[in-house]
Amino acid sequence: MAISEQKKFFFYVLKCADETLYGGFTTDVTKRVATHNAGKGAKYTRSRLPVRLIYSQVFEDRHAALSAEYHFKHQTREAKIRFLKVHGVEIKF
Repeated sequence: MAISEQKKFFFYVLKCADETLYGGFTTDVTKRVATHNAGKGAKYTRSRLPVRLIYSQVFEDRHAALSAEYHFKHQTREAKIRFLKVHGVEIKF
């Protein structure tokens, strides 16, 4: 199977309506963001709608994407903002 045909795994970051940040994992970013905004995503985002995708990163394997999600979620807010800035995301609060 060619690399382009392999399943892709994504780590993504959402900015919630209350200006909090949410990190997640998916195989389809567009569909997952729509699920969150329909109120059927993570319990955390349901009361913080609408959400907006501000960052995503693709990985070739599930473990790497889940690891990125885990590490992001276990940082302070300040560290999350630094991570996003390093990756070219400027956030306005």
